[in-house]
Amino acid sequence: MPQTSDLVACDAVVLLSGGLDSLTAAAWAKSRGHRLIALSINYGQRHSVELAAARRVAASLEIREHIILSVDLSQFGGSALTDPTIRVPKDRTAQAIGHGIPTTYVPARNTVLLSLALSMAEARGAGAIVLGVNAIDYSGYPDCRPEYIEAFSKMASLATRTAVEGGFIEILCPLQSLSKSEIIILGQSLGVDYGLTSSCYDPAADGSPCGICDACILRHVGFEQAGCVDPLITRSSR
Repeated sequence: MPQTSDLVACDAVVLLSGGLDSLTAAAWAKSRGHRLIALSINYGQRHSVELAAARRVAASLEIREHIILSVDLSQFGGSALTDPTIRVPKDRTAQAIGHGIPTTYVPARNTVLLSLALSMAEARGAGAIVLGVNAIDYSGYPDCRPEYIEAFSKMASLATRTAVEGGFIEILCPLQSLSKSEIIILGQSLGVDYGLTSSCYDPAADGSPCGICDACILRHVGFEQAGCVDPLITRSSR
């Protein structure tokens, strides 16, 4: 265990998946002057290459401390992201992706992740948690909806010593009302390198994106609508 004097001073914990959205949210927070600590979770996801991407992202943003915790949700099953016997949806249209809850939903994942971030934020005296949920996620993932974030914030106001003693830990979701293309445009204005990220739900062993899962399709549509080339695809094709 690190001594108190060894802990990095911060005022916000950013949940960093290694994906496009979390990079943009982290860059946004840094541009607002937040002193960040990054938290990534190895929850038994089949796309564990995103953890390597999270390390790259944290380094690119010069985040001084990046903690990766292991909480193996694959032991519970129930999701194509944690159970290799459940097929990852592929070749769906962007319109089809927007309807229903997909098999890539991980039961209560964001509640687990946010709870860990809340614990870390309170322990470190941080007043905020930064999360990259956004408009494109609402229909498919119930724990990305604004009302869910509001409910979790209410829970945090009841469940922490910080709140009982008059403080507050805010959940910051800067991308909440943005489409994928708007997120990409925001990220570009902040100077991020999306070539460092990983979005694919079913990447090859070398981390190359499959190009046809829901995440790859939405990423492709986002870059297309933003009018720019995805640097990750450019690098993968070399």
